[in-house]
Amino acid sequence: MTTATQVHEAGSVAAATRELERLTTDHGATTIADVVVSKIAGIATREVSGVYDLGGQAARVVGKLRETLPGARDLTQGVSVEVGERQAAIDIGIVALYGVAIHDLADGIRRNVIAAVENMTGLEVTEVNITVHDVHFADEDDRAQDSGDAQPRVQ
Repeated sequence: MTTATQVHEAGSVAAATRELERLTTDHGATTIADVVVSKIAGIATREVSGVYDLGGQAARVVGKLRETLPGARDLTQGVSVEVGERQAAIDIGIVALYGVAIHDLADGIRRNVIAAVENMTGLEVTEVNITVHDVHFADEDDRAQDSGDAQPRVQ
């Protein structure tokens, strides 16, 4: 006996297979570089409300230094990927805003990243692992402004 879940999963697999077939055609193959998937995932993560910044402490420090250079914003900060011929696995490190339910934030990030990467590349996203490195308190911005060391808020 076939359940509704099995039918849904079979439909999803068939849709994913059709999407992946677009990467290899009779006229040639399309290869998608890791940096492309990293940028898409980074942008999709920043779109989710509740994400203050991406990356661990070291990545954020380097990112702040890089931002001092004109036009040098790093969209891949805090994102690492492994891209195969038809699949991608993504690891994302974030700083969450205080007060946001982290489990809901992680679910929202996963949904947004998977949708963006799969729609834009045709790759199947096998996993999105999220590490929450820190929680940002709004009063940290206030203290930085009071001391004259205000840093722009990244979202």
